[in-house]
Amino acid sequence: MTAASLCFAGMIGIIRHLNAVEALHAFEIAFFRNLFGLAFMLPWLAKTGLGALKTKRIGLYTVRGLLGILAMLCWFWAITVMPMAEAVALSFTTPIFATVLAAMVLHETVRARRWTATVVGFLGVVIILRPGFEDVTLAATAVLVSALAMAASVIAIKSLSKTEPTDAIVTYMVIYLTPMSLVAAIFVWTTPELHVWPWLIGLGGLATLGHQFLTRAFKVADASAVMPFDFLRLPFVAALAWVFFDETADLWTWAGAAVIFGASAYITYREARSPTAVRPAAEAKRTRDGH
Repeated sequence: MTAASLCFAGMIGIIRHLNAVEALHAFEIAFFRNLFGLAFMLPWLAKTGLGALKTKRIGLYTVRGLLGILAMLCWFWAITVMPMAEAVALSFTTPIFATVLAAMVLHETVRARRWTATVVGFLGVVIILRPGFEDVTLAATAVLVSALAMAASVIAIKSLSKTEPTDAIVTYMVIYLTPMSLVAAIFVWTTPELHVWPWLIGLGGLATLGHQFLTRAFKVADASAVMPFDFLRLPFVAALAWVFFDETADLWTWAGAAVIFGASAYITYREARSPTAVRPAAEAKRTRDGH
């Protein structure tokens, strides 16, 4: 999980570099992330054959794809225009949104302790954004929209996982997101120069490697055991932001992040003790595209 967090932090650093130094738009970066992510999945597809993608649930895959592209475009754009550490801190709200949606959509029973943790988590958002004292920026709103869309995607994945193999779910994701992100990228397209291509390939490679580390972590340990290590994304990203982009996270960001993450960790712990829970935190980690 520590290695996964380091990979995802590296992805965020590359996204900011490609935008700030190489002048690529966030939507174009998202397209290349999906393109090379798909390329790294081709060996599995070649081994199993197209029959592995046979499904009767193409409608839900499509919904998941639409949610995924909304989450990704909002997230990539926000990373390029706001402090990186603040974006990561706000992204920790995904499990909290997933808990709310699990109660509303799946009619899961959410008892008082998890509702309390959910409310506390949203108070962490208030600590970071400080509405009334600071302007709530469009970028911060985009991160929260991304977290909400990812949480809805978690609910779709939970349903798909009952009948669909994990590799098929991951492959369908990049099959959908690659052309969808291309449509968005066309409007802001700038042909990358030759020296930029290693960065783009590295972005896709880090995404795939991070997912592999993440899958391994959840395979050998409970979500409640590995969840605390996900918080390492914040200091990793804060260090990258400080060294390479001269950004410093303020005290409010660290305090709010600690509150949000503490609430998310408690929700994960409660889910681990409930055999019927949707386990949104664990599912969100398995499907993250960079958050």
